[in-house]
Amino acid sequence: MALQKHHKWMIGGASSFIILILVVNSVFLYILYGQVQLIYTQLSKDISSLQTDTQSKVNELSQSLLKTNKDLSETAKTLNVKIGTIGEDIDLLKTSTSSDFSGIIEDVVKSVITIKTDTGQGTGFIITSSGYIVTNYHVVEGASSIEALTSEQKTIPIKLIGYNPTLDIALLYSSGNYRALILENSDDIQIGEKVIAIGNPLGLQFSVSEGIVSGVDRDGPSGLNVYIQTDAALNPGNSGGPLINKMGKAIGINNFKLGSGESLGFALESNAIKETVNAISMKATNQTLI
Repeated sequence: MALQKHHKWMIGGASSFIILILVVNSVFLYILYGQVQLIYTQLSKDISSLQTDTQSKVNELSQSLLKTNKDLSETAKTLNVKIGTIGEDIDLLKTSTSSDFSGIIEDVVKSVITIKTDTGQGTGFIITSSGYIVTNYHVVEGASSIEALTSEQKTIPIKLIGYNPTLDIALLYSSGNYRALILENSDDIQIGEKVIAIGNPLGLQFSVSEGIVSGVDRDGPSGLNVYIQTDAALNPGNSGGPLINKMGKAIGINNFKLGSGESLGFALESNAIKETVNAISMKATNQTLI
């Protein structure tokens, strides 16, 4: 059956309408796709810009932190401050703001003793709480009897454990429980830092003299560069006593002075004391002490 004319018009119109809709949808989708691409491109640019800005700020912050750290280090060096524990910083501050060592002498002197022999006298100081004592060997050399007097005027018996005549060090022992002096790392000693020497010059027990470190790694009678030069007054009787820093730690043992000049005293540095004492103890008791 052949289609009527008006039927052909209806079919043609419907087909045209469908084609039109498809074309419009295609155009809309194309436009929408273009918009999405533009948005994506813009977002990519924004993200890239944000990353660049963030990285720039991170770099600036890093540079600022490095500069701050450098400034703090330079300031610490200028002020001659060593960063340590809070307790050490507080103790150092207390001493630095004082005009003298009175804040630490009361504690330090408890670890210092007067050594008396049948041939003379000198000074020593306690290096372990169990009663080991260090002094100069020449203080006890040739003695047949040795005793010690504490800062509390208590007499205690002393036993000679061993000695090193080259470095003029003697290790003594007295049984009991004592307050010991801490031996500082002598590698940290700085020229110009304040120190005190405690001893018994000319029989004046537990006398204190103040000075500074005038030099380090000086040559001495042993032929080794292990001596601290100080202008703190040293006299007969000071031998074997400790050279103390602002933290109340022993940086050396007062050893000798040059009689031809003023304020030329020398102390064996603490690291050499440690090494020598441990060697003496190992030989005598098969153990190290400090």
